[in-house]
Amino acid sequence: MSAMESKVIEDLKNALENVDLVSAVSIINIKYLEDTNTIPLNIAITGESGVGKSAFVNAFRGIDNADERAAPTGVETTKPESYPHPIYPNVTLWDLPGVGTSKFPADQYLKHSWFENVDFFIIVSAGRFRENDARLAQEIKKMDKNFYFVRSKIDNNLSDAKRSQREYDEEKTLQKIRENCIQGLEEQGVAFPQVFLVSSFDLHLYDFPALQETMERELPSHKSDVLTLALPKFCKGIINKKKEVFRSQIKYYALMSALVAALPIPGLSIAADLGVLVGVVGSYLFGFGLNKKSMGKPSSAKLLENLRTVMKYLYSGNDLTKKLVVLMLRSLPLVMLCEAAEEGSTWIPCLGIPISFTFIYTFLSSALDSLFVDTENVRMKAFEMN
Repeated sequence: MSAMESKVIEDLKNALENVDLVSAVSIINIKYLEDTNTIPLNIAITGESGVGKSAFVNAFRGIDNADERAAPTGVETTKPESYPHPIYPNVTLWDLPGVGTSKFPADQYLKHSWFENVDFFIIVSAGRFRENDARLAQEIKKMDKNFYFVRSKIDNNLSDAKRSQREYDEEKTLQKIRENCIQGLEEQGVAFPQVFLVSSFDLHLYDFPALQETMERELPSHKSDVLTLALPKFCKGIINKKKEVFRSQIKYYALMSALVAALPIPGLSIAADLGVLVGVVGSYLFGFGLNKKSMGKPSSAKLLENLRTVMKYLYSGNDLTKKLVVLMLRSLPLVMLCEAAEEGSTWIPCLGIPISFTFIYTFLSSALDSLFVDTENVRMKAFEMN
């Protein structure tokens, strides 16, 4: 449990003990749910021109280089350019100029004001890391910020190795590249450098999963959740982590519904519940890339048709409506309602087990589980077709 969540629970406990339901609703909505959707995460990508920074920025954001929102590739970066995440605008990737140029000498690079709010740095190179990369890393360390070395264009290196090596061994080739990078950085004074081999065109291969796990582990817990939701869904592990972040919020939505139901305002609970359900399930669809807008972007109609064949849940690929939510609420299995009621009894003993908590908790849990299955099926189908 994060420090932020512990503080929210403590504040909630005090509000409920004083039967201050309005304050309790405000604590959940403003201090927890709203915060987790607006916490800023700034990631700085730096390296010399031509090393694949822009392609990495686009891959990290889950968009194609040809997308109108993409960072332009093959163009030298002369000033810091910001690229918001297409789904989570509180996440921003910064494509920075190469360090060591006349405009950006290494000893002055980090003195610019852009770096104050950067959460961590990714230093990219398409070959051996140079002296300026090492100097930048040492300056970042002085700022007490994390940094990671990304060796890009690994797919090109492996293709070259296949053509030139009589007995090609992919693992040995990757290990040799990694060791050369680490050795070069250590010779330039960087202690224990973390080097990750990445192809921006195949993030699921090589070291990007390890980079993702390292970034999440070294961020504060509340920002780690933000990063998890923003990562492209290239493997089952990331999809599962997204699911767990979404699941951790369900009890708060359900509790907020129960507290609203306890307020003496006729009709408020039903209206609030439907609005919450449409909004939350909509965020699942966006986060998993199963909303109508995302599903409309595959490069061909045939590809889209094939992807839709593996989606079984009613909401997948569709627009949400309150009418659809009502139909789904009526179909909730009794056993799931009982499980939700048991969960509610641990969270709101002072109010008993409100029906609203049970229905909200059950509905969102069911929707999340079904969308997770559809997301994994779509991912696997897309890999089969590539």
